[in-house]
Amino acid sequence: MTAAACDWTPAPRGWTLRLAGRWVAQGPWPRVQPPASPQGGGVEIEVDGTSLEAWDAAGAALLWQLLEPLRRAGATLRWTGVPEGLQASLDLALPGPGHMSVIGETDPAPGPVQRAWQGALRTATFFGEVTLALGRAVGLVRGRSDLRLADLLRQVDVTGPLSLPIVSLTSALVGLMLSYMGGAQLDRMGAQGYIADLVSVGMVRELAGMMTGVILAGRIGAGFAAQLASMQAGEEIDALRALGVDPVSHLVLPRLLALVLVAPLLIAWAALLGVLAGLPAAVWVYGVAAPEYLHRALAAMTWTHLWIGLFKGTLYAALVALAGCLEGLMAGRNAQAVGEATTRAVVRGLVWIVAAACGTTIVFQTLGF
Repeated sequence: MTAAACDWTPAPRGWTLRLAGRWVAQGPWPRVQPPASPQGGGVEIEVDGTSLEAWDAAGAALLWQLLEPLRRAGATLRWTGVPEGLQASLDLALPGPGHMSVIGETDPAPGPVQRAWQGALRTATFFGEVTLALGRAVGLVRGRSDLRLADLLRQVDVTGPLSLPIVSLTSALVGLMLSYMGGAQLDRMGAQGYIADLVSVGMVRELAGMMTGVILAGRIGAGFAAQLASMQAGEEIDALRALGVDPVSHLVLPRLLALVLVAPLLIAWAALLGVLAGLPAAVWVYGVAAPEYLHRALAAMTWTHLWIGLFKGTLYAALVALAGCLEGLMAGRNAQAVGEATTRAVVRGLVWIVAAACGTTIVFQTLGF
């Protein structure tokens, strides 16, 4: 067992603290004290952990006792070769100057353009982190993934079966309304037989996926935001980072993948109920025979309409999950921030759904689908 050791070396801009050996509770501990005069604004202290063999909470606490006075004196800390978990722990315990609140000094409030730009950067960063986490989960990117199968299955149960009643009710009502209102226009031209075509294409290609996405935004997206914002307020996400656990892989990926997995099933069920719900209005109000309605509905339901509807609905579900997780992770650390994050998650999810619906419709129509 190599004993813990450290030494200070002069550097061009300050000092280099080199760590070696095993910084664990069993010891033995080195005599750690700063050099003669490393303090003062502008001094840079590089912590070199390339020779560090092992560490634990006791070793991290000893380093904190050494570095905290230097950081308070204005020194800038820089990490080289320090293990990710140890660096995360010290980053939380040793916040930079930007994290300190100075009495009597307040930063000017950012303007609308600056806020929009900062929000776009945070969103792009979040999307990049999710992409990297997904790559690690499937083995395309090197690194350990913190995605657990138990978390994924639990989220599948929450997002799928428990969402089925409200999705069924909403899709049935939309199908009935579409049949009744569409039949009113077709009846003027004596084309009541096309009610089935209208309902089938409308539900399968557009409305089933969109209404399912809207329901999921209000039920699932808001729930994701509230859960993660509560964890953020309770500093649970900071604790995960301190333990070396990636919050995106551990918290975001199970929710995202669960919603993507159950979305096609929910959308197919919603489309089926919507088409069947249009039958009573077509038969009882406009005099269409039930066998004719079902026959024309099946004839109008092509594979092109089916895969486009499933693709759009799955995209909407993924955007809902991303919106909820993004707002939850970016929330503040109080109860009011939890409520604000929940509201923003629903609004962001709905806006993304409408934008995606518009964009995909233009693309598919332009391509001739």
